[in-house]
Amino acid sequence: MNDQAGDKPFLSDVQTLRARAREHLEDGALTPAYGGDVKKTIEILQTVLATELVCVLRYTLHSIIASGISSQGPKAEFAEHAKEEHAHALAVAERITQLGGTPNFSPEGLASRSASQYVEGENLVDMIKENLIAERIAVEHYRELIRYFGDDDPTTRVMLEGILTVEEEHADDMHDLLVAHEGTPMLEDA
Repeated sequence: MNDQAGDKPFLSDVQTLRARAREHLEDGALTPAYGGDVKKTIEILQTVLATELVCVLRYTLHSIIASGISSQGPKAEFAEHAKEEHAHALAVAERITQLGGTPNFSPEGLASRSASQYVEGENLVDMIKENLIAERIAVEHYRELIRYFGDDDPTTRVMLEGILTVEEEHADDMHDLLVAHEGTPMLEDA
């Protein structure tokens, strides 16, 4: 009987794994099997952290200053998105720490470290558009990063995949709000 799982040799026996786990304890979660460039990964994640923080700030502002007869629904949506972006920022910060870095929460230079921009918008529709633009930037950026990390750093890749899912939902929410407030769909039926 040909057992395909049995055809693959283990890379390490249990004794070797145990011995390696006892080495370099100061490296925490990082083991010799990590396939990525730790310094580059931390640098990239600092940009992701800045992007998420800028989104938290923009959504929070919009949740407070949006006004008009039709603003209550969007205000609640903006507040919910701010909370979710904050959770993303915390997850990214935790990953930076796991990799031996220190998350950069400094407000100095935050906008220049971020992939998205901080744009207030002059009215409710402008706010919705700016949030949709920011989400589209995040979606594209995170897709690129997911491909970049691939199998070299599956933990970071999986984290970014989870964030990407929520960012796509945010973009869809902003698109729906834009259609509701402008009255015309942005996408044509295929």
